[in-house]
Parts: sequence; C-alpha cells; structure tokens
Amino acid sequence: MRLFEPVRIGGVEVRNRIAMPAMHLGYCPGEQVGERIIEFYRERAEGGAGLIVVGGCNIDQHAYVDMPSLRDDSFIAGHRRLARAIQEQGARACAQLFHPGGYASQAVTGVEPMGPSEMVSGLTGERVRGMTVADIEEVIGRFAAAARRAAQAGYDMVEVIASVGYLIPQFFSPVTNRRTDRYGGSFENRARFGREVVRAVREAVGPEVPVLVRLSGHDFVPGGNTNREWAQFAALLEEEGADAFDVTGGWHESRVPQISMAVPPGAFAYLARGVRQAVSVPVIACNRINDVWLAERLLAAGCADLVGMARGLMADPELPRKAREGRVDLVRKCIGCNQGCLDAIFGGRSCTCTVNARVGREAETRLHPAVVVKRVLVVGGGPAGMEAARVAAARGHQVSLWEREEELGGQLPLAASPPDRQDFFDFLDYLSVALFELGVDVETGVEATVERVKDFQPDAVVVATGARPARPSLPGAGLPLVKDAWEVLAGKTEVGQRVVVVGGGATGCEVATFIARLGTADAEAVRFLLVNGAEPPETIRALTLRGGIPVTVVEQEKTAGKGLGRSTRWIVLQDMQRMGGIGKRLPVTAATMWIGALAIAGVPPLAGFFSKDEILWNAFS
Repeated sequence: MRLFEPVRIGGVEVRNRIAMPAMHLGYCPGEQVGERIIEFYRERAEGGAGLIVVGGCNIDQHAYVDMPSLRDDSFIAGHRRLARAIQEQGARACAQLFHPGGYASQAVTGVEPMGPSEMVSGLTGERVRGMTVADIEEVIGRFAAAARRAAQAGYDMVEVIASVGYLIPQFFSPVTNRRTDRYGGSFENRARFGREVVRAVREAVGPEVPVLVRLSGHDFVPGGNTNREWAQFAALLEEEGADAFDVTGGWHESRVPQISMAVPPGAFAYLARGVRQAVSVPVIACNRINDVWLAERLLAAGCADLVGMARGLMADPELPRKAREGRVDLVRKCIGCNQGCLDAIFGGRSCTCTVNARVGREAETRLHPAVVVKRVLVVGGGPAGMEAARVAAARGHQVSLWEREEELGGQLPLAASPPDRQDFFDFLDYLSVALFELGVDVETGVEATVERVKDFQPDAVVVATGARPARPSLPGAGLPLVKDAWEVLAGKTEVGQRVVVVGGGATGCEVATFIARLGTADAEAVRFLLVNGAEPPETIRALTLRGGIPVTVVEQEKTAGKGLGRSTRWIVLQDMQRMGGIGKRLPVTAATMWIGALAIAGVPPLAGFFSKDEILWNAFS
C-alpha cells in the first residue's frame, strides 16, 4: 500500500504517510504537559502513525482552556517528555504553534483579543482590537521563540497554524483585514504577516528542523479566500522555508460543514490537490478521512503525499497497525458525530470519544488479562451490551450475548437512519466483527427470562437492555394515525401526505429531515443531471432539498434542536431552513403543543374524529 511507504519532509524521514494533525484536547491543566496527554499520544504512536502533530501549543497568553504551552522556557521539560514518548514508538513528533487572534476570548484568558483590524469576532462575539505594528513584531517574535523551544524539547518538526480563521488567516483575508499599511490591502500585503511568521520560525529552528504550515485550503466565508488564493499563498510560504503543508478547510464561522457526519468522507481532498499543484513540497490532505481505502485512493490519485487522520486515530489508535496487518474490518472508525471532541471543547471540557471510551484515560483503562476467567452473560445487543461483551472477551472471559430482537445494534440503526447520520452503521459493523473475532457466543431472538438466566448459570450478568419509546397520556395518542419516531426511522410504518412532528429536539429535528428528504434526488441522479445539463443548477439543487411530503415541527421551546451538539445543531437547523423553514412554536405545555399539532394537521381534536393525515409523536422515556 502507498499508505505505508516512507516519505521525507525536509531532511526527516517519516515511516509512513499517516499523519495525526493537531487537536485541541483540553488535557493540560495549567498549560503544562502531563501524563494524560503523554499517554494519549504514546498510544497513537505505538499504533503505527507516521507523524503526530501536538497542539495547538500557545505562544502567548491568548490561549484556550487547558492547552499545552510553549510561551516560556518553563514548559520545555514537559514537551521533552512528550516528544520522547512519541519518538520511542517510531513516530515523528511535531509541535504546532498556535495563536487564535480574534478568535481568542477575554472571558477565558482575561486578555483583550487582538487581530489585524478592529472588529467583532465571528466566533465569540467579542470586540477585537486592531494590532499595532509593534504588536505584529512582538507576535512574530513569540512564534519564533516558541519554535526554538519546541526544537530544544526535541520535536522533529514544528508547524505554524494558518487555518480555521485564526490569526494568520485573519491577516490574509480581505474580510477581516481592513488595514491600510503594509500589512493590509493588496494580496501581497495581506500575505506579509504569514510570510514573516514562517521566515522567523525557519530562522529560529535552523535548516535541520522541518517547518510545516497548517492551511485553510478555502475559507468558505463570503468574500474570503478560495483555494486559488490559498495555493498562491502556499507558494509564497514555500519561498520562506515551509517544508510541507497540512491542508484543512473553512473557518470556525463557515456555514459549510467541515468535519461533521454531514460531510462525505474525503470531500475536501480537492483543497489539498489545489495546494499541491502550486508547491514542490509534501502536502497532507485532511478532513473526514476515516477510511484506509479512501486514504489509499487519495494518495494514488495524486491529491496529496500524506493523509491526516486526527479523529480517525483518536477513535482507533491502532488503525495503522490493523491496516498494515490486513485487519481493516477491525478498524474502529471515527463516525464524525463531534459529540465527545469538538462539542466538548466548545463547551470548555476535555475531549472524549463516542466510539472509544478510553480516550483521555489511556493509562487507567488499559485492558489486562483477567486473573479469574468467568462465564459472563450480557443481556442486550445494543452498543452498550456489545461493547461490554467485547471488553470482557478481550480480557479473556467466556462471554455470551443475548439479544431479544433478530438483529444486533439496538438503537444504532435508528440513529443511522436520518440524513447524514449513516456513519453510525460503521460503529455497528466494527462491534459485530470484533465480537466474532473474539469468539463471543451471540444469540439473537432470545428473551432473557429469569428462568433462562438461572439455567445458564453465569458467573456474572451485564444488563444492557436500553430504553423504550413512551407515548403521552393525551387524547388520541393511542390511535393508529399516531406514530412514534422509532417506527418511522426503522421503516416499520408509512407516513401520509402531510406530517406534524411534535417535539423539535434532537430526534424531532432528525426525523423531520428524514421525512422531508423522502423522494429527493440522490447523489447519482444529481451528478447525471449536472453533467448532462438536464436542468439549471438551481433546479437540481431544489430537487435535493424538497421531497413530496410537507413537514411541520412544533416545539415548546423558543428554538428547535435542543439536545444537538453545538457543532451539529446549526447544520441540522440550516438544512431544515433550506427545506422550507423551521416550522412553528407552540409554547407552554405538552397538551397545548399536542392540540396545536392536531390543528396544523387539519384534525379537529375536540370533534371526536381524526383525518387520514399523519401525526408523528416524538417522545421518549
């Protein structure tokens, strides 16, 4: 596989082409590197990654919560231990140098955020002061000083962050840079700050330490830079000494999803290809590359020289090793849910992972062989039961799993049914294969009665039977026209020609989009229509948004989407708006919401009869 061919970045050889880009983890209280972050990265290096980028590492007081720091010499010792832990496992270690610019928050740092011009931050909503030339020179010096510390700590490489709408992109963008001096105005002037940062970093670390740059291959902000401008910028940065480019996309305020489940895997690889065509140094493609075969195809197609798999390696540290050993079906893929990583960070918490419970707790959760082998019975074949069975079997226990339904998965197939949520199936596939490989005795269609469990005589029983939907005790709730969300998502019932979803929380919004997309054009149809010019682009776009069933969502709260994570909620609501609007708000009580739903559906609730229009009740215990 090309994926496992070595590659040179500057004068340093990397053992394979799998890179782990930097992620803010929130593992460094007091900004100090400690055991938690060291063990996290040690496992990713041990699992076979070629290059691991640690960070961001702040260069001054403009930092995020529990971010590792390189802003003075007192932090070097911790980074030395971290770099050594990565290198001892055969991977190359790189430190990312971080400055958020106008994306910093005074509420977090106690320091007024600064950027190229005075503005209101599109991320925090806080006032940002414009930097003076003296400020610019000081920040450039801080980048250089932090780079020197990273080299002293023993990192193989350093990386300058120029992506996601942080300080360098803010200078480069005509949207946020309204300066009239030599750092603003023309393309060349807007590129000047980034060039001077890279030049200073190169001088600080000398010719032997490779310098990477993390680029936004496209701002996806109205009036911002496109892939063309970023490729030109990359060529200028190569002249200043950049040895490789790590290409992502978008800003935090972009309205185009970047790394959520809504993004097709590898969709933004074209951004890396655009940059690669403009430079002569290695380029890393990133964003939603969670599959080994996809990564291999991107390399073969010339999109990039390496692939970035940050959350892929968070979900499964052993991804490279499993792929190299031909065990690709045992890779635990990142599902792009953002719940444990991005949503946690935006909420001021540290990273976890929905599909990997060990993330951030590597040292304390290592699996050790059981001292006494037991006969373990797991009741329930949903994700919790399957994971419990997997862990018990991995420790050497004799494990049996009983599931009442005919198929495993519990609510995972339901979670995977709404639009853009299909990656939940990947987690189910992984668990199913893992149980088979570990020899777990799986029986489906089995009711775990007390008598049956007693007859089985297990040493331990794990009960993981999950939740069940609940219907409201309201008039008409038991009639046939009232469906629950599980029935609809499971394909066990049909809906009529007009639908009301009662409850606009996470499940309500997702089931509403599920119904609204019934009958829309799929990807193959869209490609066919576009390539052949069958319809104008706007007509084709409309075919992807509107199906044949009008849907109304009613919700007691002022806004819909409660329960969805911050990184996903805006995408779901944006989709709902494109499909025709968010619907109506009926306040106060569930009863008034119910009666209002009946009225919208054309059902006189007090008349004692119901029409054939469908009403979808979305309520769970």
